[in-house]
Amino acid sequence: MSATTSFAAPSLSSVEAALQPTGPVSHASDPIRTVYRPSGPLDVHSTLRLIARGGDGPCYRRTPGGVWLTARTPQGGATLYVSTVRDGEVEATAWGPGAEWMIAGVPELLGRDDDWAELDVSRSPLLTEVSRRNPGLRLSRNRLVFEMLVPSILEQKVTALEAWRAWRLLVRRHGDVAPGPAPEGMVVAPSAETWRMIPSWEWHTAGVGPQRSETVVRSSRLASAIERTIDEHPDDASRRLQSLPGIGVWTAAEVTLRAHGDPDAVSVGDYHLAASVGQALTGSPVDDDGMLELLAPWAGHRQRVLRLIGRSGIHKPRRGPKITIQDHRHH
Repeated sequence: MSATTSFAAPSLSSVEAALQPTGPVSHASDPIRTVYRPSGPLDVHSTLRLIARGGDGPCYRRTPGGVWLTARTPQGGATLYVSTVRDGEVEATAWGPGAEWMIAGVPELLGRDDDWAELDVSRSPLLTEVSRRNPGLRLSRNRLVFEMLVPSILEQKVTALEAWRAWRLLVRRHGDVAPGPAPEGMVVAPSAETWRMIPSWEWHTAGVGPQRSETVVRSSRLASAIERTIDEHPDDASRRLQSLPGIGVWTAAEVTLRAHGDPDAVSVGDYHLAASVGQALTGSPVDDDGMLELLAPWAGHRQRVLRLIGRSGIHKPRRGPKITIQDHRHH
């Protein structure tokens, strides 16, 4: 499960600085552009930030003008730059073999089909106020199921900082250089075939134990079937994902909320989530059962409610000793 704490991350300088992508360099190509006109307010970064996996990284970068992201699409690697230009219009530019696929998906990526109209938070003054202050928040549907699955597996049962560190190391080592004029250091995540070929010692160096690495490898063998779940209802997609060894309800929810834009996904089993929900809605932490009971009145919209709670700034109370990162790489 994912867990965030207030400790310092391990230094990356000695390992990460020496790593360079081993995949092919994708040279700049003619860009494809589109202008998206959302039907209402849109906060691009707040909508896309869940894709970032810990802030700026190899596949996501926020700049003063907009957001850069990379993806391995069915047509190949792509870089996308999204910026709000004027009067709420959003300009999107893509490069690489997968540029056309990325441009076609911009409306879904930016929450075109995410309808908050039926979400009634009037019973909660907190949620009402947060909703008022964040009219541009939308749920993104990025359609990249396997690409969202791998980092979710890496986040199982470790701190988020450990998982994000492993993600950055492995992606930068085995991904492809991002097409087009992407910011330095941006990378297209490895293909399913490449994930299968990563040697055991590299998983170990990145701090990923055998259980998680084997789950990634097993899943990579079924990547095509996993991708086809994008055409299914999120509930059905979740059940199919959970039929795979090593993937439970938490991991499935982390995937469907990003890839499928699932408005009802709840990451049951998260280290912090239930306590934060209880703190926000009742003033006291609760467990998973308590969280589900609190969210029950918003069935069908629970992920939307969770996003509002996330935007509220209310978190699980910090008590007791900080979690210590266990470094097994030299054992």
